[in-house]
Amino acid sequence: MSKRSNIWLGVAGLVKDSNGRWLVVKKKYSGLKGLWSLPAGFVKQDETVDQAVLREIKEETGVDATLIGLIGVRTGVIREEISDNMLIFLLQADDTAISIQEEELSDARFISEEELLKDPTSSLLIKYLIENPPNKPMNVVKGLNPGDQFQYTTYHFIK
Repeated sequence: MSKRSNIWLGVAGLVKDSNGRWLVVKKKYSGLKGLWSLPAGFVKQDETVDQAVLREIKEETGVDATLIGLIGVRTGVIREEISDNMLIFLLQADDTAISIQEEELSDARFISEEELLKDPTSSLLIKYLIENPPNKPMNVVKGLNPGDQFQYTTYHFIK
């Protein structure tokens, strides 16, 4: 992983299939190694957060998804020196064929909420989101332009 500043911005996707099962992954590294977690990753310098979550899901699992909206923000400080922030989006799976990114993941699959709650390898965030379902997602509004003087190549508002 490349060196990052002390302010991290990541995204995660809660992707559901037509049966309500969640797309979850097991990372091969980090504090989530061996635990079911949401597909996630860092935002790149040339993308918006909503573009980043779609890219990360596709890269990690091969699944295409439709963005529904923003459902939460996970934020924390690591060792009093790194602000670690993650925007969590709700998405609907367009397909359920999974092809995992083997360099990062040991497993990926669609699993029911009931199974995830019982599984001791489900992450804290997975269990928290199941037990505390998000309210109405905030929508991503595209096509806005605050003025050419700002020189945005992409500009989205989440409300």
